[in-house]
Amino acid sequence: MAKLKLGAVADDKPVKLVIEFPATVHRDLVAYAEILARETGHPVSDPAKLIVPMVERFMATDRGFAKARRPRQSPAGKEG
Repeated sequence: MAKLKLGAVADDKPVKLVIEFPATVHRDLVAYAEILARETGHPVSDPAKLIVPMVERFMATDRGFAKARRPRQSPAGKEG
């Protein structure tokens, strides 16, 4: 069984998204939802609900993004 990066998706209050995906990306999103449902035993009612956790996971594991968000410190602790 594959080990996916996402876990079960919380049943949150719906949020309306208006976004266009290429058909191939949408098919992959649907397939991901099906595999995730098999792995977790929690069906995903709408594959679009995976988008937010996927983006959150992506940003949380992007080292360049984390580095860029850290406040810049002056050298040797000097104010400047």
